[in-house]
Amino acid sequence: MRIACLHTVESNRAVFDAAAVGRDFELHHLVRDDLLKGAEQAGGLTEAIAAETEGLLRDLAGEAEGVLLTCSTLGPVADRLRAGVPVLRVDAALAEQAVRDGGRVVALIAVETTQQPTRELFEAAAAATGAEVEVRLVPEAWSRFRAGDLAGYHALVAETADAAFAEGAAVVVLAQASMAGAAGLTRQGRPLTSPAAGLEAVLRAAAS
Repeated sequence: MRIACLHTVESNRAVFDAAAVGRDFELHHLVRDDLLKGAEQAGGLTEAIAAETEGLLRDLAGEAEGVLLTCSTLGPVADRLRAGVPVLRVDAALAEQAVRDGGRVVALIAVETTQQPTRELFEAAAAATGAEVEVRLVPEAWSRFRAGDLAGYHALVAETADAAFAEGAAVVVLAQASMAGAAGLTRQGRPLTSPAAGLEAVLRAAAS
């Protein structure tokens, strides 16, 4: 089976390759960092960026049994796309997992343009379980990421996750795939991450 991933940051190639280790499928990566940069400059997802993203997803769907969109800012494009094979946003399965048992859920993000799509996704999932969702921006994290300081980026995310656990959050979510490396740095609890959950969801959908 072949699964295609559309990324908007180069480092997510390695993140998803790591999540796929030991699994019996082939991963194909396409990186288009200009899409996220364009959304950041525009203050959010525009119709032009959405249309370009949709075209790329359709092209990938023609070459794979399933497609995963790994950028949370662009996630709504996958929600509305019908392409003959499953096309999923990486954080959809994560949201369902996070709110499953109700309680207080804190979803961490680093990019401001991700705030609205992440809130809408998690609140929709929480409606069925009664979970209380807060989407929290990690200050200064994305500037470190853009500067190439992945260690500093992950450290800030881990600190914010620990603070959320200390405040009583039942579940803390690293809502952007690029944050996954911070999960092993936390001390107060183990946050949920999207790469493994997203891959598992698209594999199930492709096999059904």
